[in-house]
Amino acid sequence: MNKKIDVACAIIEKDGMVLAAQRSESMSLPLKWEFPGGKIEPREDARDCLERELMEELGVGIHIHAALSPSSWRYPDFAITLHPFVCTLKPGTIHLVEHKAIRWIRPEEMGRLDWAEADGPVLENYFRYLGQRVD
Repeated sequence: MNKKIDVACAIIEKDGMVLAAQRSESMSLPLKWEFPGGKIEPREDARDCLERELMEELGVGIHIHAALSPSSWRYPDFAITLHPFVCTLKPGTIHLVEHKAIRWIRPEEMGRLDWAEADGPVLENYFRYLGQRVD
């Protein structure tokens, strides 16, 4: 039976751009791009998980502004449900702990990166969110 995991992920916005993180060579799905985040622990709220994971992986705090619809993806060895949140950063400097690189990109440039497959539906949900949002 395939393992099922729930992951909270952050779509971090800044000055009209979004933060993408590149997985390291030693991680599963090496060198794929993703929205940073991590596994939701048992009895942990997705928002609390996201705040914890961003502090652990990037050394930064976040402000969560909106929750987008969760999306699921099945890989050969596991199934994943991503719980995306639109966020901004609290003051501080990003420090890479697990990822190889980060990049600030405009939403219209997101398709140029080699994303982890599970992030594809998250991208679609985010584009729908952008179309509905009035700043």
